[in-house]
Amino acid sequence: MRDRITLHNMHFYGHHGVGAAERDLGGRFSFDIELVRDLTRPGETDDLSDTVDYQAVYDLVAQIQRRGFCLLEALALNIARGILETFDVDEVTVRARKQSVPLGGLIDCAEVEVTRTRDRPLSH
Repeated sequence: MRDRITLHNMHFYGHHGVGAAERDLGGRFSFDIELVRDLTRPGETDDLSDTVDYQAVYDLVAQIQRRGFCLLEALALNIARGILETFDVDEVTVRARKQSVPLGGLIDCAEVEVTRTRDRPLSH
């Protein structure tokens, strides 16, 4: 069974980047979060305490992204680790996107995807 909860396109203004100007000025960042866990119990009980609270995930991503990172890779990895430490999920995928990347040409965004699994899945 590979049930998922997915939060698409969470938007934040952050101060991430390799260059000092990028970090000082800041820019737009967006995230997709995929959480893998058994959703049978919350599907049967219709009780928030039996699943992952989307608001709590959003708040954690907001908190971590406020720190400021040079690399999208570090930002995505820190979010993935934070989610695994905080929530009862077996696997998490984080897609971190940076808009307005200064590459000398036009692109929509740069994106990094990180997937991490729990060493020993928690019982649900």
